[in-house]
Amino acid sequence: MIRNTFFLAFFLMQLTLFSQENIPVQQLDTVVIKSSRIDLPFKENSRTLHIITAAAIKNSAATNVVALLKQVAGVDIRTRGTAGSQADLYIRGGGFDQTLLLIDGIKMDDSQTGHHTLNAALPLEVIQRIEIVKGPAARVFGQNAFTGAINIVTKKRLENTVITQVEAGSFGQLNGAITVGKEYEHTSFIAHASALTSDGYRTNTDYKNYNYFLKGIFNKKKQPIELIATFFDKNYGAENFYTTNPAFHEYEETQSSLVGVSTTFRTEKFKITPRVYWKRGQDIFLLKRDDPGFYRNLHITNKVGVEANASYTSNLGVTGFGLDVSGVSISSNNLGKRDRMMASLFVEHRFKFFNEKLDITPGVAITYFSDFKFHAFPGMDIGYALSDNLKVYGNIGYTYRIPTYTDLFYKDPVTIGNENLEPEEALSQELGIKFNQSNFFGSIAFFNRSAKNLIDYIRPNTNQSVFTAANIAEVTTKGFELDASYQFKISDYQQSIAVGYSYLDDDILDQNKDLSRYSLNTLRHQFTTRLTTKFFKNIEQNLIYKHAERTIGTSYNVWDASIIVAFKSFDFTLTANNIFDADYIESGFIPMPPSSFMAGLRYAF
Repeated sequence: MIRNTFFLAFFLMQLTLFSQENIPVQQLDTVVIKSSRIDLPFKENSRTLHIITAAAIKNSAATNVVALLKQVAGVDIRTRGTAGSQADLYIRGGGFDQTLLLIDGIKMDDSQTGHHTLNAALPLEVIQRIEIVKGPAARVFGQNAFTGAINIVTKKRLENTVITQVEAGSFGQLNGAITVGKEYEHTSFIAHASALTSDGYRTNTDYKNYNYFLKGIFNKKKQPIELIATFFDKNYGAENFYTTNPAFHEYEETQSSLVGVSTTFRTEKFKITPRVYWKRGQDIFLLKRDDPGFYRNLHITNKVGVEANASYTSNLGVTGFGLDVSGVSISSNNLGKRDRMMASLFVEHRFKFFNEKLDITPGVAITYFSDFKFHAFPGMDIGYALSDNLKVYGNIGYTYRIPTYTDLFYKDPVTIGNENLEPEEALSQELGIKFNQSNFFGSIAFFNRSAKNLIDYIRPNTNQSVFTAANIAEVTTKGFELDASYQFKISDYQQSIAVGYSYLDDDILDQNKDLSRYSLNTLRHQFTTRLTTKFFKNIEQNLIYKHAERTIGTSYNVWDASIIVAFKSFDFTLTANNIFDADYIESGFIPMPPSSFMAGLRYAF
């Protein structure tokens, strides 16, 4: 019934004609990557990068970052509910603790657990683009960038506007949001507030989520100072998110907040960006929602940091360097009260030879942890431009991750941490080629990662019910990725198609899968595609297809679609997810939502 209604609306809207002008499409070669210390245009970078532009976000049929990232080959998002209530982030077969999330370059690693990484993800309304760095990134970002990093870049300004949005759909979903942009002579700011609620698609999967965002730029005409502040509050039923007992009815409340202040000083050859930031997280978990005294965990984490990133241009090339000093602490009824000091020094230099066709960028990150001492992780990127549009590249680097406090100290009836854990380490290599011109982009990359001391929760035999954290044996992961996008016109209207494929193979299954909790079930085959069509001035259609085959043998196909009808001052959207009602599981034993739809109205004034 849902999909029939959706396609009927799709057909009817195609028969309507309005007069909205085309929105310009941002070209990849105009994007400057800001997540590293050396600012580089997208086409000059010698790493595997995937950029989700503002246009791609609009045409994604996604209502949140979690759903958006599921459309990127090589990125594995395993959700336990709707609206991103609990989702784990993986890149190239790594663990959920091994991918680093950044907001405008601020590291959002969580010392409690990587389960909370995506709790810090921003509302789509304030995002300009998302930069996805695949492969080893420790020498650029430090620990937790074991398999890659994702930098969410926020919008700089919205001019003078107020945007209101309301959405309603399946499972009693009701969303409301307001976004305000204001420009003054010396100051500009963006403010956003939203509330998302649902009755849930099955027992005890209801949620109430609240998002608040503020970004201000002060002293614009002299020395601009940038402030960013976020607060996200998620309250949701966590039915069997962590157990299989149908009588427990788990419940969780999480909070994530960030305050950061930065500025940039520039001369002709020198640029430095100092920043101070504070990140706070809070997690309350009840094993029995209606009986808080039965089993309750409360964790509060804080991270306060000071960093400075700089670059200097000379006749020898561009040198990037930075220093990041931070302190983290946790107060927990389960993990105890603990703190850690961290200091990281980053140095890299970009050489260019043969009429600037060859670039070589060696670098190293040296990090000190008060509880894990010194670690140094070097790496190198190499690229050669075969033409203005075609480039081959490769990189090699060591990468690492120290254990979270959950890995070290957590304890419940079926899970025990291990305070004797060693950091995870890996040597990663990559070789790729990419082609970029105004209407077509294509890339293919082959990668290999040899890891040791990977942390997993294991048990000695199937007769034991307790899983203990341990550094498991060495694991080799290899694979390749393909990305391509093409833009073309029909009757002067912009059309686009994007495809992605990733293949991954590792020897993790040499272990007995019944003895491991987290390291299995990676995506062996992943195929994604998005088709955006436009045949009338104000009507745009998007069709998204996702195929996944996991190492344990399960496979599934999911279709999403959306229609956007744009009037002069407001847009109407109709979004359908899992149109053909695929029955599938991404994590544990939790079935994903069936077919659903969402209708929305967006008004700007």
